[in-house]
Amino acid sequence: MPAVGVSASAFLLFALQLAGWGHLLLALSLLGAVLVSRELAKDLALIGVGITIVSTTSVVASVDWDRFLTIGAVLLLAVLVPVAVDRLLLRRRAIRFPLRTGEPWTRLEKGYIVAVPFLGWLILPFYFITSGVYRNWPPLADGGEVARFFAGVNFVGTWDELFFICTCFALLRRHFGVWTANLLQATIFVSFLWELGYQAWGPLLTAPFALLQGWLFARTGSLLYVLIVHLLFDVVVFLAIVHARHPGAIPIFLV
Repeated sequence: MPAVGVSASAFLLFALQLAGWGHLLLALSLLGAVLVSRELAKDLALIGVGITIVSTTSVVASVDWDRFLTIGAVLLLAVLVPVAVDRLLLRRRAIRFPLRTGEPWTRLEKGYIVAVPFLGWLILPFYFITSGVYRNWPPLADGGEVARFFAGVNFVGTWDELFFICTCFALLRRHFGVWTANLLQATIFVSFLWELGYQAWGPLLTAPFALLQGWLFARTGSLLYVLIVHLLFDVVVFLAIVHARHPGAIPIFLV
């Protein structure tokens, strides 16, 4: 229950924008974890620290320089502070970022890398345009905004894997099975993406993606693999939103 409470607090904070209730639930959940298990409390506290740091600012997509830099700094701290606490205060290495395992990728794993951008090309323009949620992203009025948007999409995509998978999922896996931990991290992941802009029926896309990323990380143990998958998908996200904002600029989509 304490772990469920921590994940639910992210839903309140990011998806529902209920800061007071979200922080209260997070605090009560961490208190409950102390009563259950000291090790569980330590790991949930690290996740809670990251969630709290992210909650200090809006993560609604923006390419204005002040918001661009503020969001970037907050997201960096949400990863770096839990790592620092884990290393320096708790004297352990529960949070790690294993780029490679040395094991070759299977044919299925290679095929998935090809399938992801294809599925994104097929589905994302339809989602963004028919739901109208592309308006949750900035209008991209000039080349500078487009460049910052591209950098931001890739930065956030990388951060997603560092925080939701290598931090939240990995810490939860110390106490729960793969799918229990996966559902808990996906709740945090999808709640964040909702605030970012993936609204309307976006969770029907983001929830399976978050669950697949967790499962793939558990299967491969490779940050590099899940990162490649995510960034390939995000390239299509970038192109689809530019296409939605400026029809005809990128004539490669069906919608």
